Amino acid sequence: MYLTTAAQIKEIDRVTIEEWGIPSTKLMENAAQAVVREILALPAMGSGRKNSAVGWFVGNGGDSFQEERSAIVFSGPGNNGGDGVAVARLLLKEGWRVKCLLVGEREKMSKDCREMERRLESEGGALEEFHAEDWMDYLGFDVAVDALFGVGLNSPLGPDAVEAAKQMKMAGWVVSVDLPSGVQADTGEVLGDAVNADVTVTFSMAKPGLFVGDGAVHSGRVVVADIGIPPEVMDEKACPDLVMERPFLAKRKRNAHKGDFGRLFILAGSRGYTGAAALCARAAVRGGAGLVTVAVPEEIYPIEAVKCCDEAMVWPLPEGDEEVLEKAKGCDGVLIGPGLGRGERARKLVRLLLEKLSCPVIVDADGLNLLSGHIDVLDKREGLTILTPHDGEFAGLTGGELPIRDRMGSASAFAEEHGCILVLKGHRTITAAPGGGCVVNTTGNPGMARGGSGDALAGLMGAMLVQQKDPSAVANAVWLHGRAGDLAATEKGEYGMTVMDLIEAIPDAMKECEEE
Repeated sequence: MYLTTAAQIKEIDRVTIEEWGIPSTKLMENAAQAVVREILALPAMGSGRKNSAVGWFVGNGGDSFQEERSAIVFSGPGNNGGDGVAVARLLLKEGWRVKCLLVGEREKMSKDCREMERRLESEGGALEEFHAEDWMDYLGFDVAVDALFGVGLNSPLGPDAVEAAKQMKMAGWVVSVDLPSGVQADTGEVLGDAVNADVTVTFSMAKPGLFVGDGAVHSGRVVVADIGIPPEVMDEKACPDLVMERPFLAKRKRNAHKGDFGRLFILAGSRGYTGAAALCARAAVRGGAGLVTVAVPEEIYPIEAVKCCDEAMVWPLPEGDEEVLEKAKGCDGVLIGPGLGRGERARKLVRLLLEKLSCPVIVDADGLNLLSGHIDVLDKREGLTILTPHDGEFAGLTGGELPIRDRMGSASAFAEEHGCILVLKGHRTITAAPGGGCVVNTTGNPGMARGGSGDALAGLMGAMLVQQKDPSAVANAVWLHGRAGDLAATEKGEYGMTVMDLIEAIPDAMKECEEE
C-alpha cells in the first residue's frame, strides 16, 4: 500500500480536475459513496461496541427488530466538509435519520461544499449551525461522521471543532472522512486534540499520518477508497513510501546445504548482559540462518555456551582484534551490539569492523551507543549498513530532541545523509533507505514492549539478510518480528507473553509467508 503526502494528494487532485477534466463534485460524490458503504456495513447498535439511545431492541418474544438507524455529521466549511454533507444526503436516501451540522463559519464554505448543501436541501435535509451548548440535541446517534478537516490541517483545532470532537465520542461509531480531524496528514502528530475514529475512509491513496505517530492510534481501521483518480496520475505523482504488507519467502531448494542460507557473525554480550546475546542468537537460528556464530567475551563464554545450547556456535573473543576481523570476514553478514557493553575494547571493535568489512553490517543496541560521536564512519563504508535505534537511541545519534515529531521525515533524512538503512523502532517501526522511500510496519502489539524484543529483531534481521542477500530483507524481518509477536500474544496474551514466546513463534510467522 503506497502512501502520499498532503502536498502530493493536492497535486493529484489538481491534475485530475484541471488536466483530465473530471469535475471536483464528481470526486466528492464518489468519496461520499465510499464513506456511506462503510457506514452501512457497520453493525447496528446492540450488536456493536457501545450502547446508544437508538438501535436494536429485544421484544418480549425474543424477536429482535431494528428501529430507524441514525447518523450525525459534523462538517467543516471546506471540501472535507463537503464530503460530509454529501454523506448526509446519501444516508437520508437510505432511510436514515440524519442531522448534519456546520462547524465553522458559513461565509468560509468552499464552492463545492455549498453545492453539496444545495443537493442536501433538495432531498429534504438541512445543514444546521453547530452550537456547543446544544449538546443534548446531539446525543443518541448510531454513527458520528467526522468531516471537519482533511489533509490541509496544520494547526490545532479551534474551540468549536474540539467540542464537536468530544461530542462524537457519544455516538456508537465514529467514521472519519479522509483523516481524523486534528491529525497532521504527513507526520501523524496530534495537533492539540483529535478525533478518535473507529474507521477512517481515506481517498485514492493512504496518508502517512494514518499509520505513524499518534495518528495511527486515532485512525482505527483504515479503508483506502478509489474515487476515480486516473491511475496514471497516481503513478506519476505518488511518493515511494509504503505500508509493509506480508512478504513472500521463496521455497528452499531441495538440494540446498547450510552454506546456501548464509553465515551470520554476531558480536554481542558482556558481563551482566548475557541474555541479549542468547536471545539474538536464538532468533537468528529460528530465522533460518545456515550458520550462526556468536562472539562473546571469554569471561561469559561458559554461560553463553549453555544458553545457546547446540544451535549456534559460541566463540570466545581472542585477545587480538585482527583475529576477530578475520573471523567476521568469513561471514555473509555481521551484527554488532546486543548487550555488548560500552567498554573501550568494544568501542574499538565497532569502529574496526565498520571500517574494514565490506559485507552488510547491522548495528544495534550498545553498538549504536558506541557509534555516537563517530558517525562519520558510516559515510566511508562501501558495504550496506543497517542501524536499528529506538527513538531514544536515535536522539543520541543525531543530537535531536524527544519526542520526535516527524519520525518518517527524520528517518528518511538520516538514511539519505549517511547512506544507510535506518530502522526506527517503536509503534509502527519505520524502515528508511537512502535514495528516498520509507516502509511503515503495522504488525506487532504492546506485549512486545519488554527487554529483549529488540535483540530478537536484530537476530532475525541478520538471519534474513544473510539468506536473502538483499536490502528488502530488513523490512521483511521487521514484519515477521511483529507477526511473531502477534502470534505469541494470541496464544499467551499481551501481559504474559515473553520474548522467548515471540522467538518460538518466528517459524509460524515465516510459514505463513512461504510461497506455495
